[in-house]
Amino acid sequence: MSRGTAASGERESNLLAALLSVSSLTFVSRVLGLLRDVTIAAVFAVGLHSDAFFTAFKIPNTLRRLTAEGAFSNAFVPVFNEARATVGEREAAHLRDVVASWLAILLLVIAVAGVAGAPLLVAVIAPGFAAVEGKAELATALLRITFPYILLISLAAFGGAVLNSFGRFAAFAFVPALLNIALIAAALVAAPFFSEPIHALAWGVVAGGLLQLAWQAVAMARHGLLPRPALPRLTPAVRRISRLTAQGTLGVAIAQLGIFVSLIFASFLEQGSVTWLYFADRMMELPVGMLGAALAVIALPTLSRQSAAASTAAFSATLDWSLRVALLASLPAAGGLAVLSLPVAATIFQHGSYTPHDSIQTARAIAAYSWGVPALVLLRILAAGFYARQQPLIPVTVATVALALTIALNFVLVPHMAHAGLALAVALGAIVNASSLAWLLWANGAYEPDPAWPQHLLKMFAALAAMVAFLLWFREHEIPWTAMGAGTRVWELGVCVLSGGAVYLATLQALGWPWELLRTPGIDARHSWLRPR
Repeated sequence: MSRGTAASGERESNLLAALLSVSSLTFVSRVLGLLRDVTIAAVFAVGLHSDAFFTAFKIPNTLRRLTAEGAFSNAFVPVFNEARATVGEREAAHLRDVVASWLAILLLVIAVAGVAGAPLLVAVIAPGFAAVEGKAELATALLRITFPYILLISLAAFGGAVLNSFGRFAAFAFVPALLNIALIAAALVAAPFFSEPIHALAWGVVAGGLLQLAWQAVAMARHGLLPRPALPRLTPAVRRISRLTAQGTLGVAIAQLGIFVSLIFASFLEQGSVTWLYFADRMMELPVGMLGAALAVIALPTLSRQSAAASTAAFSATLDWSLRVALLASLPAAGGLAVLSLPVAATIFQHGSYTPHDSIQTARAIAAYSWGVPALVLLRILAAGFYARQQPLIPVTVATVALALTIALNFVLVPHMAHAGLALAVALGAIVNASSLAWLLWANGAYEPDPAWPQHLLKMFAALAAMVAFLLWFREHEIPWTAMGAGTRVWELGVCVLSGGAVYLATLQALGWPWELLRTPGIDARHSWLRPR
């Protein structure tokens, strides 16, 4: 075996190790994120101030996926890896430097425009705020503070894309934790020193962005990957990245437009609806981030190499493994959130200023979101498959259809379910989106599923049904979750989660689930359906 082949094989065999590493660091970040949300919920009452902050935070935090973390990274990584394989590391490094220069200039322009156009952004994204005295003005002031975060996090995400291309996933996986730490400090330490305490959170976002960028710069310097100053020239590779980014940006923009549409609807609903949706979304993002985002991050470089090498069998095996792992873990997460939505909301958020009414309203949104958790996890991986093949327009088209469906469902569901209807519309749209992408990968011949998938699905859904039935039986003697003490809530929820998970795993074991399928994919006799024909 050649050195190149051996190195490639070694990279593919480390997928599971990379997933465990990224997921564990993501778990740390998510735990800190929960502590952040618990702190904010306890310190700041749900209402005008919290709605204004979460709107001001969500705008740059969502738009960053258009700049570097999403569309740009998905375009840059395949082209950068291809350059490393074809023209060598030196030319690839020069490409990295030129792209970094272009990105910095573009982001600076966007940041300045966002600060200047903050009143217009708030008027468009949250038009309902104008009906509440001072709400739109506060959201505008906070947005002017938080918007430069898009510059900081996008440059940090670019650093993460470069490191991920070399199989170094840990540094960027820990980046979100730094923002959480900064916001916790802002709420607990800085807020009392502000005449308007909510402003402390906005400045905490900026401080978190500076920490994230510094962390990535140190990590890149440690591995000799820190970009050097370079003239921003339009080389063929830069043009290609720009074209793919433009196509991918359209797809990501459509997905993010759905988030902003939800904000528009929520701004007209009962005061606090934006906050309830935000906290419910955070609970949904816990499994989606730990599974979907982590798997997509580690799979994209591998899928890109396999696509560039025209290795259809290896590409299919990697994708199949990613989808299997994702579904196996996301199904119990979705079932648990659906059945335990109120226990989760009350246990995590109901402290200090967060009332029992807030817990109930948050739980309604969590239960609605839970229907889309598996689809949202799979969606990240399936989209990565198309980006690895440099076909971003396909997920763009599918996302457009899913967005239209989501908006239509908003009009149907919101009158009956209020903010929970917005969450359910997102979930149903995600199911349509993920199902369509999976079918298109198969129809295009890029993905050949394991013939045993029907058996796998039957066993997974049987285990899920057993877990849900157990949790429903466990809840027959309904516990007054919103009335009990915090310590009791933690204990009772822990028992529910652990026992429900045990039932899920025990059922899989009893049904003969093939645990060896969780091993990193390899193209050998065990995967006869992937042999070239």
